[in-house]
This record gives sequence, C-alpha cells and structure tokens, in this order.
Amino acid sequence: MNRPSLTPSTILLLTVPPVLWAGNAIVGRLVRDAVPPMTLNLIRWTIALAVLVPLGRAAFRHGSGALSNWRRYAVLGLLGVGLYNSLQYLALQSSSPINVTLVASGVPVWMLLVGRLFYGVPVRPRQVAGAVLSVAGVLVVLCRGDLGELLSLQLVIGDLYMILATIAWSFYSWMLMQKKDAPALRADWAAFLLVQVGYGVLWSAALTGGEWALQGVEVGWSWSLGAALLYVALGPAILAMGCWGAGVQRAGPNIGAFFINLTPLFTALLSSAFLGEAPHLYHVLAFAMIVGGIAVSAR
Repeated sequence: MNRPSLTPSTILLLTVPPVLWAGNAIVGRLVRDAVPPMTLNLIRWTIALAVLVPLGRAAFRHGSGALSNWRRYAVLGLLGVGLYNSLQYLALQSSSPINVTLVASGVPVWMLLVGRLFYGVPVRPRQVAGAVLSVAGVLVVLCRGDLGELLSLQLVIGDLYMILATIAWSFYSWMLMQKKDAPALRADWAAFLLVQVGYGVLWSAALTGGEWALQGVEVGWSWSLGAALLYVALGPAILAMGCWGAGVQRAGPNIGAFFINLTPLFTALLSSAFLGEAPHLYHVLAFAMIVGGIAVSAR
C-alpha cells in the first residue's frame, strides 16, 4: 500500500462526509416515525442510483469490471450501502441519538483492529494514542462536559446494531484500499460509486422485503419527507460516499476513521444552529481533542 498522505485537499475530502452524515443523523431521527428504517434506506439509495446512472456511464463500458468483478462490488455494496445505514436507522428506533453516536465513535478502534487482523497492517503506538485522544473528544461532546451524564448512559439493542454497523464500515473502508478495479473505473468516482450502489440497492431491497414480511409497512408521505429523502440521497449518500472513497484511497482507512469522530461534533453544532442552542466551551475542547487525535495518528 502507498504511504498515507494528509494534504489540504485530502483533509477537505474527509471532512465533508462527517458534516453531511451529521445532517443524516438529524434527518433520520426526524423521519423515523414516517418511514421504517430498511424502507428508508432503500428509497434513499434508489434515488441515488437514478442520479448516478447518467453521471457514471463509464460503468457500462466494456472492460469496466462491473460484471466480471461482481463479487467484489457485491460485497462493497452490502457493507457500505446495504448494511451500514440500514443498521444505523434501525438503531435509532430503539436507542437514543447520544448512545448511537457514542457507539459510532469506536470506528477508529474497529478500523485499527480490522486492518491488523484481516489485512496485516501493523498498529503503531501513535495510532493508539490518536484513537484514545479522538474518542475522548467525542465523549466530551456526548456528556456535555459532565462526567455524571456519561455514567448514566444505558445500552440497549439499538447499540448492538450500531456496533455491527461500525464493523461493516471498517471492512468496507479497507476494501476500498485494495487495487482490484479497472483503472478507468477507479478514476471515475461516479462510475465507481454507481457500481457499488447498483449492487447495494439489491441488498437493500432484500432487507426491505424482510421488513415488509415481518411487519406491515406504511409510509407517511409528505413534502417534508420528500425533501428529507432528497437530502439523504444527494448529500450523505452520493457526495459523502464519493468524498470518503477518494479520501480513504489517499490517506488510508486508519486516518480516515478519525475524521468520522467529527460527526457528533458537527451534529451538536447543527442542532445548535437549528434549535437555537448556543455552542459551549466543551465544543471547542472536543474539537481540539478530535483534531489532535487526527494529527497524532497521521504523523
């Protein structure tokens, strides 16, 4: 693998996804009573697929590997499209947003473990120190600077779903580092994402079919739900996934994982903006700790 690099453009690529994913968490909570989690994920990625088809025409060309390398893209689609957000939306049905964010903050740890156990990538002391510092910054946000609030948290089944989601995302990110794609497909972000989403929608449809079979599904259609679906399809899905894929290929999954811990911070700031809650000193402290974790790990 190439030596990871953290240039300004790479930092931008890895910062855009947490901002959009923070919005995704807020929207996911707002519409959870209007549409079931698996159905929400399927509608989201079906819209994204329709948008990507004209943008990623290179995926349909001869030699793209979309069909001949179908096993790889089917697994990428399962992990990054079919499972991660389905499990996140499912977790929000029974777990509090603060618990879901807390569990998701373990991504750097899972990323290091998956890389070491399954891809033979050594874990260095600086990466461990960076992970501890970054996760500590997330905890500062989640407990609002009050240790007592953190100790009062209780885990439920939704938190287990989120653990599975973070593990799936870790494998997905490491698979992105494997140079097994046709050069033309790898160079075209829309085509590369289109192939993954195409297979991912099939997985999402299977999960949604199971949801429909187990319970009666009713969608509370409204203009606000339509706007929410467009946002989660265009922003957290297409734009965020495209930026994440490019950023991880440059810096590596271990470095990229630390940027995910900016998500709860951005979630808190977006909540402040939309709910009229002023930022606090602990937001500044948490941001410094998370960025410090990134800097320590990237050295």
